[in-house]
Amino acid sequence: SSALQVRLARIFNAAGIPLMEGYGLTETSPVVSVNDARNDGLRFGTVGRPIRDVQVRIAEDGEILIKGPNVMTGYYHEPELTAEVLTPDGWFHTGDIGELTNEGFLRITDRKKEIFKTSGGKYVAPQVLENKLKESRFIEQVMVIGENRKFPAALVVPSFAFLKDYCALKGIPCTGPAQIITDQRIKDRIF
Repeated sequence: SSALQVRLARIFNAAGIPLMEGYGLTETSPVVSVNDARNDGLRFGTVGRPIRDVQVRIAEDGEILIKGPNVMTGYYHEPELTAEVLTPDGWFHTGDIGELTNEGFLRITDRKKEIFKTSGGKYVAPQVLENKLKESRFIEQVMVIGENRKFPAALVVPSFAFLKDYCALKGIPCTGPAQIITDQRIKDRIF
């Protein structure tokens, strides 16, 4: 599965349909943390607090590490692969990047392998930027790029269905996608 946009989670919860994200992997059998609407245990934009007996810590590079009775003992007949993800003292390297809030809620921000570095040495987590940009109703899809470049950039696919309605509401001529994306008012609104 993938992350639930905070805006959608709020809408469903406001409508009386509680959606509570959780987090886990096959190697963690499978639950690590989960939001719980009871007892002040729900924070939008997080995957909840770790469950009982499961420890979560964040490595120096931001990777989420898990330890507990739910963590596998190793991959079947794959000692080299096991050694890559499981430390001798039992910490499992998830490959996910995240943070723990002051209240102990886990927030996942990216995948370790998807982080890239600009030519200036700055590390960029594209998923964080993409998710923030996709919160706009004007944007259908977005991809952040910039590996070994001076700065990151975003390839944006506008939401033409939404733009058609927006143009009608604002009195902006709308003869098709090619015309919409060349209108300076639309460019200014999206970017």
